[in-house]
Amino acid sequence: MTDQIVPLAGHHVPWRQRLIRSLLYGKDVDRNVKARARVGFAMVAFAAIYGVIAFRLVTLAVVGDSHGTRRTASQDYVATARPDIVDRNGEILATDVKVPSLFSEPRRIIDKDEAIELLTATLPDLDTPEVRERLSSKKGFAWLKREISPQQQQDIHKLGIPGIGFLRENKRVYPAGPAVSHLIGLVNIDNQGIAGLEKWLDTNGLADLHRAGFASDRLQKPVELAVDLRVEHALRDELIKAKDKYKAKAASGLVSNVNTGEIVAMVSLPDFDPNNPREVNDPDRINRLTTGVYEMGSTFKTLTLAMALDSGKANLNTLYDARGALHYGKFAIHDTHPLGRSITLSEVFTFSSNVGAARVALAQGVEAHKAFLKKVGQLDRLRTELPESASPIVPKRWVDLNTITIAFGHGIAVAPLQAVMGINAMINGGYLIPPTFLKRSQEEAREAGKRVVKKETSDKIRYLMRLNAEVGTAKQADLLSKGYYIGGKTGTSEKVVGGRYSKKQVLNSFTAILPADNPQFQVLVMLDEPKALPETHGFITSGWNAVPAGGKVIARIAPLLGIEPRFDLPPSDRLILAASKGSQ
Repeated sequence: MTDQIVPLAGHHVPWRQRLIRSLLYGKDVDRNVKARARVGFAMVAFAAIYGVIAFRLVTLAVVGDSHGTRRTASQDYVATARPDIVDRNGEILATDVKVPSLFSEPRRIIDKDEAIELLTATLPDLDTPEVRERLSSKKGFAWLKREISPQQQQDIHKLGIPGIGFLRENKRVYPAGPAVSHLIGLVNIDNQGIAGLEKWLDTNGLADLHRAGFASDRLQKPVELAVDLRVEHALRDELIKAKDKYKAKAASGLVSNVNTGEIVAMVSLPDFDPNNPREVNDPDRINRLTTGVYEMGSTFKTLTLAMALDSGKANLNTLYDARGALHYGKFAIHDTHPLGRSITLSEVFTFSSNVGAARVALAQGVEAHKAFLKKVGQLDRLRTELPESASPIVPKRWVDLNTITIAFGHGIAVAPLQAVMGINAMINGGYLIPPTFLKRSQEEAREAGKRVVKKETSDKIRYLMRLNAEVGTAKQADLLSKGYYIGGKTGTSEKVVGGRYSKKQVLNSFTAILPADNPQFQVLVMLDEPKALPETHGFITSGWNAVPAGGKVIARIAPLLGIEPRFDLPPSDRLILAASKGSQ
């Protein structure tokens, strides 16, 4: 008898299981059908899983890691984007370009030793211990090298190292190279301004805009400067030639618009290439026109004589005793070329008499002298757009002896740009206008300026400067720039060496105005420690080096400044002085 399995009484399948079977298989479905259904379901599930994985791999291969993509887009947006800087004619002086930078995600790197070996082989300048330290950290992100070339990016990409990627950053480039380096300044690796106008941009709102996320490339307008790149190149070229010819330690110069205060050109040699930031650390490459302060020598006589003329206590024919040295206590003031007689105020300027200038200042008095120099901006720190500026060095206790020496440019040290500002006021009709490196209209300049001397005083100073080019120490510059009717004043200041003034180490300067009958521009040329040459007959004073250098500068830049040459003009007493009301 065959055994037969009979269901136990009361045994039944739970209702939930019966419902699921009914929904999946229907009623009365045998085991084979159930097995095939299960296998089919498993195949569909695995196919779906592998499909998701395959899709993800393709996505990563085409567009990269989504987190990295988001970070790249974010980095491109918030990276320090700076506006272009252009000269007055629209020539680009500074601009941003996009460059790749190399980063790592240390937690994603599988074989650190292999990664280090491959990266250092591709980028030999990488510091191996530093790379190892960064890749061994627990950080999610670490820079490996900023600003790599596109070819380097391509070579590293081919290595296929997990956890190594690239971000696009803004890099500042300077197409003009060193030509405007002291004016423009430079940025750091994060594209943040650290010197010059680049730093000024950050401190005047650009940094705040970046922090707020509003300073994207497309929102920023170019910054227009007053500088003319053509004039800058000509000035720099002539200064390089003069520095080499006279074997000077340094050379510097600037061109200023006397009616607006705009700085049209500024050069300080040695300069540096802002595309190579390492050069900026050289202490010899400072901006001598704003950061340095110097005793400006006889160019300061312009201010001394203007003070006397403006006071009404003296005129062009007032006599001063220059028969011999001026003694004050144990000190004696001498003239380089003494005339041995009393001389007029005009002759004090033309023959650059130290004794005469000292007597002019003493006649005004110490307090009047101090008050005048303060009024024309020589006793306070000059503030411009350039962050690099120095305070003048003035006597703590100002007595007669200080007035005597300061009258001819010794005993007080100012920034050359500061002296230029003061002389501009003496020749532009009497207005002290703060210098600017940005474009400015004449109306805006007059609003920013203030009158410090009378127009009649300004007329007389222009006459004296032109007279100096006709018969005085600036004759050679007039010959080299014939037709531009220049005026000028020379300055030779002995440098202090070991606590004493040295006659062999001097700072020479020449300031010129053009044209003298209606000044538009002032040109300053300075040579630091020029050497005596056979053609200078062993002399090292300004008339033998700074003056001819200035004449050559003017001959080159005057056409660029729109000044036409004029010939056969009458002498200064008829063209300038006769037109001045109240001339003596």
